[in-house]
Formats: sequence, C-alpha cells, structure tokens
Amino acid sequence: MSDRYAARGVSSDKKEVHQAIRNLDKGLYPKAFCKILPDVLTGSPEHALIMHADTAGTKPILAYLYWKTTGDLSVWKHIAQDALVMNLDDMACAGMTEGFVLSSTIARNKTLIPGTVLEALIEGTAQLVEEWNALGLNIQHAGGETADVGDLVRTIDVGFTVMGRMERKQVIEIQPKDGDAVVSLASYGQTNYEDQYNSGIGCNGLTSARHDLFNKSYLREYPETYDPLISSQYLYSGKLSLTDTEPSTGIDYGRLALSPTRTYLPILKELLPIFRHQVHGIIHLTGGAHTKVLKFLKGHKVVKNQMLPVPPLFRAIQRQSGTDWKEMYTVFNMGSRMDLFMPPSAAEEFVAACRPFGLEATISGFVQASEKAEVVLETEFGTFSYTE
Repeated sequence: MSDRYAARGVSSDKKEVHQAIRNLDKGLYPKAFCKILPDVLTGSPEHALIMHADTAGTKPILAYLYWKTTGDLSVWKHIAQDALVMNLDDMACAGMTEGFVLSSTIARNKTLIPGTVLEALIEGTAQLVEEWNALGLNIQHAGGETADVGDLVRTIDVGFTVMGRMERKQVIEIQPKDGDAVVSLASYGQTNYEDQYNSGIGCNGLTSARHDLFNKSYLREYPETYDPLISSQYLYSGKLSLTDTEPSTGIDYGRLALSPTRTYLPILKELLPIFRHQVHGIIHLTGGAHTKVLKFLKGHKVVKNQMLPVPPLFRAIQRQSGTDWKEMYTVFNMGSRMDLFMPPSAAEEFVAACRPFGLEATISGFVQASEKAEVVLETEFGTFSYTE
C-alpha cells in the first residue's frame, strides 16, 4: 500500500482488523466466505444461520457532497443499496441467495443531515426491498436504529445487519482446485434488472476516489467531509468537479462515482441451483480487490490472463492520481467484482447463462497448484504478482 493511500487513514487489506479477529471461532465452515453458525433457532442439524454486518463506508460523504452541490436526493437510495449489497453479496458467496431479514443502523450529524435525507434513505431502502422481492429474493425489513450522534459522526454513516437461515448442503466453501477456471462477473454496464449505467465503482476505495478525482474547492467549502488530521496535500487533490462530464459515457463524474454497488443475487439465485456442486468457491472482490482471494489460496495460485476491460472511471482515477497500476488492482475492482472457481466446462456454461441477464462475464484465468499463495494479473498495464 502506498504512502499516499495510508496517509489518508485507510487500508485496503485491513491487516489490523484481521489481526484483531485472528483468534475468533471461524464457525461451522471455516472456508466459507462468511461465518456459518448452528441453527439455534430450531435446533435443526440440517440447517445453519448466517449473519453479516457492513456499511457503505465513506461513500455517504460523496453522496453528501453531490446532494449539497446539486440538491439531488436520489443519490441516498444508492447509498442504501451500497450498504445492503455489501452484506447480501458477501452472504451469496457462502451460498445464501434468498430469505433475508435486515435491520438498518443510521448515525447522523443532525446539524448537517436533515430529515429529508433520512426519509430518502429509509424510503430508498423500502423501494429496494420491494424491487428485489419482485425478483424473488424474499427480503424482510425489520426496521432499525437511527441515532443523532454529531459528536461521533461528521456527516452520516449508513449500515445494515442481515440474517438468514439456509440448508447446510447449500453452503459453498472456498476450495479452488488445480485446473479450475476463474469466472469474473463485470461490475460495470447495465443488467436487465438495473435502470441505469453502472460505472462499476462499488463501495471500496471511495476515500481515494473522492480525493483523487475532485478539486480543492470541496476542501474549502465542505470541511466536514474530511479528517482534519490528514495533511491537505492528500485531500481533494484532483482537478475535476462533481458535475464535470466523463466524455465516453456522457455522465458526470459525481454520478459515476456514486454508481450503486451492483448486486449479483438475481443471477446467483437462478444459477447456483444448477451449478452449486461445480462451484469451488466465490469471492466478492471488495476490501483488497483482486488480492482478497489470497487468504483462501493455500497450495494454489490464481492467474488472470483474460481480464475484463477497465471501465472509464477507474482510468480517470488513475490519471488524476498517478497511482501505480499495481496498487489500483488492490484498491479497486477495476471492472470485475465477483469471481467464481469451477471446472472449465462448467465455466463456459456459466458465462453463457449470464448473458440473458445482460451481465458481461468471462473466463478471466485459471487456478494452478503452487507452493505459495499468489495472484498473478496479466493486464494491459503490465503483469503484477501479489503474495501474502
């Protein structure tokens, strides 16, 4: 991780967090992407519980800036989606694709975040639940907590806790095998269950994206949007304004950076019942991006030599910041936000099955036996190797 990234007080690999939780029980299936627990609700030995909590990270700060600049309240529904998908799609990696109960936690600085924003968030969440239930996801909203804690929160923090119950035979563990293909799912474009183009940004690396893209005018006008302990040289160091248009998409950079994190649940709900026994693991490329798989790669390495193209927004971030391309792939998904490991023949069928959803997918690489865990990316910008 570069000095520039660390100087902003953020970490893509969460080493300190992983160190803090290293001694905790790993649940019934230690190799699953999420912790799987016994079904203490009914005592059924055939079932398990799964619970997950996550937030939209610092993306709400960008929504705050865009709302203050343009008056557009619709961006807050996107923030609700960001926080939800960070839970739901992690759980999907463990095999859970329907039947969720969720609760929200919103902490705000009341002097800056009025009731209209809360209403947009809460109504946006209800709309998302309705839309996704129409796709068969069976989500129940249990309410939540909204707290006014201006002493703790400079603007607003948005998070969810989600719980589900599943059959143990549906659990997917991450056990890639020598010769497996890597199927990568695009984070950009527009699927047939989305109503607009998605830049692919997701919900990771937004601290860097915000400061690398946008200019010093936001530093002066909105001091509540950054940590005053950080040197000003790392704050809003780009040249762009939120409303500047990105040429190839015709969409402004603020909207592109606020593209809601895509959920893959509608696709996985349909395809996992067909491919479940051929899937040797699913990775959600969030914190750590393309290096996230490393902790699951004992005795193997992943080589990606046919990666999806890098969307315009990530190119703009690199161009504005000068960040090394090797680091870009550890901070951002760079165009693909979920990987599946499966035999090559099944991989080809899975990629074909994604097309009716309007989702671009590809066989991006392969798994190979190796003495050390390693990820090798063969990109248009060079070949990069990552180890633990």
